[in-house]
Amino acid sequence: MKWITALLMGLVFVAGIVVGARAAEKTIATQKGKDVVITLKNDAGQWKQGKNGFVLEFTSAKNEQPLDAGTVTLNTSMTMSGMAPMIAGATLTADKTPGRYIGTIEFPDRGTRQVTVTWEGAAGKGSTKFSVPVR
Repeated sequence: MKWITALLMGLVFVAGIVVGARAAEKTIATQKGKDVVITLKNDAGQWKQGKNGFVLEFTSAKNEQPLDAGTVTLNTSMTMSGMAPMIAGATLTADKTPGRYIGTIEFPDRGTRQVTVTWEGAAGKGSTKFSVPVR
């Protein structure tokens, strides 16, 4: 009987850590489309110069349920007059939770980036663009 209690307490502890980790994530940007809502998050609620970790979540615009977006890419560009655009691509990995992708990206400097997210999978095929400042 004691081992069952210990097991249950351990599971509650682990569940609390997972929920707490997700609760600490702050939204950087949200882009709504016809059928899909894409939310970009990280612990700080912003991107900064240097290496950044982040989460990209896909949910249904109709019922807010997670959507498996399949193959997902995230690229950024920043235009500066008289120069070629600065382009950075993210590394993305599907999380265990459907519709959730873990990513990293690095920025050499500050400035507003044009973010392009593309996907092709169970949620259909699509792309969207939005702006995100790098501070």
